[in-house]
Amino acid sequence: MTNYYEKELETMPRAILEKLQLERLKTTVEYVYKNCNFYSKKMDEAGIKPTDIKSLSDLKNLPFTTKQDLRDNYPFGAFSAQKSDIVRVHASSGTTGKLTVAGYTQNDVDIWATVMARSLAACGCSHSSVINVAYGYGLFTGGLGAHYGSELLGALTIPASSGNSKRQLQLFKDLGVTTLCCTPSYALYLADEMQNEGYSASDFNLKQGVFGAEPWTEEMREQIQNKLGLKAYNIYGLSEIIGPGVSVECEYQCGSHIWEDHFLPEIINPETLEQAGYGQQGELVFTTISKTGMPLIRYRTRDLCSLTNEPCKCGRTHVSMTKVVGRSDDMLIIRGVNVFPSQIESALFTVKGIEPHYQIIVDRVNNLDTTEIQVEIEDKLFSDEVKNLQKLKSQLEKNVSNAISVGVKINFVSRGTIERSQGKAVRVIDKRRI
Repeated sequence: MTNYYEKELETMPRAILEKLQLERLKTTVEYVYKNCNFYSKKMDEAGIKPTDIKSLSDLKNLPFTTKQDLRDNYPFGAFSAQKSDIVRVHASSGTTGKLTVAGYTQNDVDIWATVMARSLAACGCSHSSVINVAYGYGLFTGGLGAHYGSELLGALTIPASSGNSKRQLQLFKDLGVTTLCCTPSYALYLADEMQNEGYSASDFNLKQGVFGAEPWTEEMREQIQNKLGLKAYNIYGLSEIIGPGVSVECEYQCGSHIWEDHFLPEIINPETLEQAGYGQQGELVFTTISKTGMPLIRYRTRDLCSLTNEPCKCGRTHVSMTKVVGRSDDMLIIRGVNVFPSQIESALFTVKGIEPHYQIIVDRVNNLDTTEIQVEIEDKLFSDEVKNLQKLKSQLEKNVSNAISVGVKINFVSRGTIERSQGKAVRVIDKRRI
């Protein structure tokens, strides 16, 4: 096997794909209604039966599922399979401290490996790739998801996990790593370590990076590509749906193809809960249509993006999602204005000399919100004249303030000051008691 491009499935005519989706949706709705008390109760309360699903447009009549629903039914109440048929669990803690558990049958693990292998192939990987998996292993889905997909692809797979970055760089060099799988913030951390250890991108054989698990901007993509000498691809997933491999960018990087033969996407208005059309930004919602362990109906991801059905030059017919701009529950409200960290990041990186490490500190002084952004800059800039630094600072403050419509204060710090993340980066510290 030289690739895992499932052409027949990935490029099937839209009418045939939608027929398959409807068959699988009907089967899934009937399955969860019969096997999961949580869903039978939800559907009864909504006044809908499995036999009411006659077309894909009937999806909008089904009840939503939220993360709180999963927490309320912890640990096994949202499972549709018997506990004896569950072969693995993953979990995420979120911000409340209570776990959200996801259960997988062997069928689900096999599907996960398939969509991950498919995703890696879409990024240009093949059986001859050497794939370094630097996502965390364990209850977090990133490491094992990428690992199983890489092995199914037939690639040489390195289960490096995150951390011990010097050793990882040594493995890059000695084993000829071609593909890096990790969070974009850890990719930047490795780029810093490369510089500290005296390496340059030309010392390695890196071809592509498959990055996900946190939002990142086009400006951050450019930084990663320049520093690591690879092509950076966005991959998307979440443990409740299956893990990484729900969608991924192809070589044209014009949105991430959602594997719609397994995951049925919608965009809704997060306030009215009404469905939105293609090209309209809103909250991403998924219905799993092939899982058996813990299938989810209309799961609200809280991730904000839009969908497009525009034809892609790669030939894939599955709809694409734009990069996630933020989460409806992570949005900052500063002085009454909705602000996403990604807006700030884009504005910061318009100025040369800015390191890709920053932290947003929101506070409240005398009943007024304040926003401080600590930004690392290149060492050589600190030796510059004070007036030049002040000019740079003023320019950045203007750029960010214009982008978010809120005044900000920029503070420059030296390289290495902001704590590095070997997983998901902590971009925001909100000190307000709200």
